[in-house]
Amino acid sequence: MEAPANVVNLRRRQRGERDPVRTREAILETATQEFAAKGLNGARVDTIAKRSRANKRMIYHYFGDKAGLYLAVLEKTYAAIRMAEIGLQLSDRDPVDGMKQLVQFTWNYFIQHPEFLSLLGTENLHRARYLKQSRRIRELHSPLIDMISKLIERGVRIGVFRPDVDAVQLYITIAALGFFYLSNRHTLSTIFGRELDTPERLATRGRHIEEVVLGYLRP
Repeated sequence: MEAPANVVNLRRRQRGERDPVRTREAILETATQEFAAKGLNGARVDTIAKRSRANKRMIYHYFGDKAGLYLAVLEKTYAAIRMAEIGLQLSDRDPVDGMKQLVQFTWNYFIQHPEFLSLLGTENLHRARYLKQSRRIRELHSPLIDMISKLIERGVRIGVFRPDVDAVQLYITIAALGFFYLSNRHTLSTIFGRELDTPERLATRGRHIEEVVLGYLRP
């Protein structure tokens, strides 16, 4: 005989209280989906609590308020892509191959994680008001820029990259070439009369970004 729904829900809440790490992760995962779909203003804590099977008291205990939860989502989202980039181990690669790998990784990460682009769009609408409050965001990005800088330096030493490249500017270019395309693909598809998000055209765009970046880097 199945237990009544109220008993099942009570057991779920009790398990969540006994496993705070899992509960916190469930809240963050659900909140990421909610903020990505509806933005900061449209997202509702009640909805996040219901879908994560947590209660509002626990959300406020872990994150303080809705803004604190949103900031935690931003930090977790940035940390995910930064950790994945570090995992590329570009220091072990030929400079040209390493740069190709970084470009293709960034492009494919954007395709596979639309929530990342949505959250970036939301935070830019707020002029990075919440991101500026983060104590982690700059330290998350330092390893990425250091990795790109070393890749460029090795390329310069063996004569395959030009010597006057700013790593920050280069990464912004790589990200922008992918971000603009994906964020505007619906309007661009309408304007130019072609479907820009088919697998073939996405692959073509990835190769185009790679060629643009490597063309710029040539001495």
